[in-house]
Parts: sequence; C-alpha cells; structure tokens
Amino acid sequence: MRLTRNLFNGIALSAIVAAAAFGAPAAHAADKITIMVGGYEKQIYLPAKLAESLGYFKDEGLDVELLNEAAGVDAENQLLAGAVQGVVGFYDHCVDLQAKGKFVESIVQFSQAPGEVELVSTKHPEIKSPADFKGKTLGVTGLGSSTNFLTLYMASKAGLQPGDVVTVPVGAGGTFIAAMQQDQIQAGMTTEPTISRMLKTGEAKVLVDMRTPEATRQALGGTYPAASLYLETSWVDEHKDETQKLANAFVKTLKFINTHSAAEIADKMPKDFYVGDKDGYIKALGEGKGMFTPDGVMPEDGPKTVLAVLSEFSKNVKGKQIDLSKTYTTEFVKNAK
Repeated sequence: MRLTRNLFNGIALSAIVAAAAFGAPAAHAADKITIMVGGYEKQIYLPAKLAESLGYFKDEGLDVELLNEAAGVDAENQLLAGAVQGVVGFYDHCVDLQAKGKFVESIVQFSQAPGEVELVSTKHPEIKSPADFKGKTLGVTGLGSSTNFLTLYMASKAGLQPGDVVTVPVGAGGTFIAAMQQDQIQAGMTTEPTISRMLKTGEAKVLVDMRTPEATRQALGGTYPAASLYLETSWVDEHKDETQKLANAFVKTLKFINTHSAAEIADKMPKDFYVGDKDGYIKALGEGKGMFTPDGVMPEDGPKTVLAVLSEFSKNVKGKQIDLSKTYTTEFVKNAK
C-alpha cells in the first residue's frame, strides 16, 4: 500500500512539475489577435506592417497576426464573420455598416486623407474630369470597397446617374496595372506604390488626387479620415485591455512615422514592398506621409465629410439616422502610453 501511495504521489508530483513547466506559460500567454489588412503592401496601410517590424506589438505583450487581403470590403467581411478580430481599412466602412445595423468603430485613426488617386489611361485623353466617366469602365479594389465608394461619389457629384458607369474589381499593384494596360478599365482608383509605377511608365495620368489633406479637401469638400484600425464594438467592450494595448502600439508607430524620414521608414519595411524601385517608394512616401495623423486621433470634422460623401450616392446610407459618435472612439488613443 505504501509503495502504491508513494508511486501515486510521485506521479502526482511529476504532473505538477509538468504543469508548471508547460501549462503555466500557456495560461498566461496572450491570446492571438488576428488583424486583416486591406493590402498591407499599400502605403496607406503602412502602419500595420511597420508596427510589427518595430516590435511594438510584442512590447505590449500582444500576439498579433497580420493577414493580407486585396480589398478592404473583403477584410470587413472577414471581421463580420468572426474570422478576425480587427481590420486595418478605411473608416467609411464604420459608417456604412451602421446603416446596415452593424456596429464597428475606429479605434486608431491612421490617416486624415485617403491617399488615393484616380488614374486615367493615357489611351483615353477624352477623360478630362469625372463627368467624362459616362460609358466608361472604372477600376476599384473591390465592389463595396472604399475605392468604389469614392468613385461612385465623384461620378454622382459630376451629375452622372447610377448605371452611367461600370466599376469592376481589379485589386491593386500588378492586377490593376494589367487591367489598364489591356484597356479592361479606362480609369481607376489606386494608391502608392501603384500610382508611381504607372506614372513612371507614362501609361496613366492623375485625374483626381487625394494623397494629402489639402488635395482631399478640394476633391471631397472636407477632411476625409481614411485608413484606421477598426473593431466590432462588442469585441472592444469585452476586451478593453487588449484594445488599449493595440492603441498603444499603433500610436507609437504613428509617432515614429511623424519623427522619421521616408528613407528611415522604408528601411523598416519588407524589401518586396518596394516592387524593385526603392527610390520611387521613398519618394512617394516622402510626398504622402503627411496624410498620417501624428497621434491616432480622429479629425474632428472628418466623420461629417465621410457621411456626406456616402449619403451622396449610397442607398444604404442616404436618409438614414447615423450616430457618428458610435463609429469611432478616441478613448484608447488619448490614454495611449
């Protein structure tokens, strides 16, 4: 009996030691937070990969996995399906989704301008303004994406009716370029580094520029908060600590962008993001990094502009009572350490 008891005690002790060695860390390990980025090679979403590269997620004790998705609308769908916890995408989805009865909110506002450009193929010099979009096929990253929103807004403001233009999803980068080269699209909205690549070859020209806050106000009538980290409101309410740590990491990243040169920032990014032209990447970033907010705070006049843009063309939003205060929060960025 004593032998049996001693054997049992020994096994029990071994189990305790094993639990201490293997189980305890697992109990305290951070749960993985998966964030879908609507194209993390795009300069507009640079803070996502930069925060990872600088080690700011790990500094906060977070286990963050970044997933890449070509279009913001697809990232949004992944969030609503519960496949990811957060999205790095445009703030306007927060407004659009509330009109559909779903509540998500921008936690950190990365930018105060879209960083997008409407490019026109040089094969089509007849397109001199959005009024000339009638009968044309226009490229966007995805149907229901922010590039689609902005394209339809420009067409509507130019007096065109629904059905006057066709928008087709062509993504960004190589797929966008191929679509324009093959005349599948006559114009399209895209971001850096795709813009610089097409301007360099002379295959496209800029029709509408929204890469800076000043140019955006001219194009859209006000400040247009764009790239952000947004999460479902219910997840935020249940994960205040993790949300604060995410805000800490991204606010530090935005401060890094604000205090370092484009060349220093580029050195922290994966080399394949340069698409074989690091000098061009740096030049574009130097000209456009003013779109990023210095502190992650939502521009005070921004949400109203976004609502006005969406209300211009969207049947989902037009006439709906939207509570803009529920589409973003400054609580976490203002408490960021």
